[in-house]
Amino acid sequence: MIALADAARDGIIPKAEIAVVISDQPNAAGLAKAAERGIETLVIKRGGRTREEHDREIIAGLRARNVDLVCLAGYMRILSNEFIEAYRGRSLNIHPSLLPLFPGLEPQKQALEHGAKTSGCTVHFVDETLDAGPIIAQREVPVYDDDTVESLSERILTQEHKLYAEAVTLVVARWSNPPTSD
Repeated sequence: MIALADAARDGIIPKAEIAVVISDQPNAAGLAKAAERGIETLVIKRGGRTREEHDREIIAGLRARNVDLVCLAGYMRILSNEFIEAYRGRSLNIHPSLLPLFPGLEPQKQALEHGAKTSGCTVHFVDETLDAGPIIAQREVPVYDDDTVESLSERILTQEHKLYAEAVTLVVARWSNPPTSD
């Protein structure tokens, strides 16, 4: 999230601004980092509510701020169909594997256990499937024989910070320059 905020601020993602950072965790480190950068933050707790009720409040918060594109970062929960429909084609996720390989939790551990020689990260559109929406961009990272989950995760994270900004730039550019039909 911070890498995206900084990329928008620095003009790496043209014509973009981070309107709000939303978390369900009031002590999330990203909220403080966003506030330090002058970005509005919003805590929407999920306790005691259905997924749909929680997501409706998030949708309302996004719409109140005229958010065009949702970028999930560290959001470890499956979104409701209502959210997916509200932001279909306008909601992105980043995942620390070369999807479709190793979706879900602990993808770095999965890569090491399967003896993968390369891993990486993927930015994709969010849809009803788990980590299987249309892929926007990927970046490979080598897997070394002496890698641990931590060392591989660190190398992937470095690439995630770069790739997410590049993918958002691609999506925003498509909106600014839609394809023409002949």
